[in-house]
Amino acid sequence: MFELKNGMSKENIEDRGDDHVGSSATTPLRVDAFDISDAEKIEKIQENVREILTTLGMDLEDDSLKGTPKRVAKAFVNELFSGLDPKNKPHLSTFDNNYKYGEMLVEKNIVVYSTCEHHLLPIIGRAHVAYISSGNVIGLSKMNRIVDHYAKRPQVQERLTMQVVQALQEALGTEDVACVIDAKHLCVNSRGVRDIDSSTVTSEFGGKFKNKDVKAEFLDYINLDTKFE
Repeated sequence: MFELKNGMSKENIEDRGDDHVGSSATTPLRVDAFDISDAEKIEKIQENVREILTTLGMDLEDDSLKGTPKRVAKAFVNELFSGLDPKNKPHLSTFDNNYKYGEMLVEKNIVVYSTCEHHLLPIIGRAHVAYISSGNVIGLSKMNRIVDHYAKRPQVQERLTMQVVQALQEALGTEDVACVIDAKHLCVNSRGVRDIDSSTVTSEFGGKFKNKDVKAEFLDYINLDTKFE
């Protein structure tokens, strides 16, 4: 049994069942998470997926299903959950703000594809990220990449929102970073209550973005109707 950062054990988390309260702002990983190679992980997951499908009664000799265990395993390790591995974190290079731009910079409508860690079903939505430079600026695509990196994990939307802000604060050397995410959770839309219209909005505001007027300005930018003919 491993211990989480706040002292809560893995057993405590599992005992919650459908009580979906996040355990930490840090992704809960075991200390031996990277002791085996990606190839070994794919092999192990492949066998487990095979066992799951067989238990469900699926005929894995069928041409359509033969390759499914390996396809799922490769997707888990190389794509859907590749953000778990620190080696895949994008390098967030910054530059001096030589043009002295002192206003808010907003990158909006960043596509979010993630996976709910409670049911392993998709989370699909948009992230809106902003910062105010304290001397450094970052390439626009890096903001998209950092959202994508942390989204490629079994996730809780609240944690994802906080991780994006914390990563950019560290890279830019400023607390003045904000993120809002609006997403649909297929664990809500396709199972349980099956509410296909609901979405979840989370936010994290750091530094100057806690100021009422600055926060309102950011939210106004998000609501701009950006169109290109």
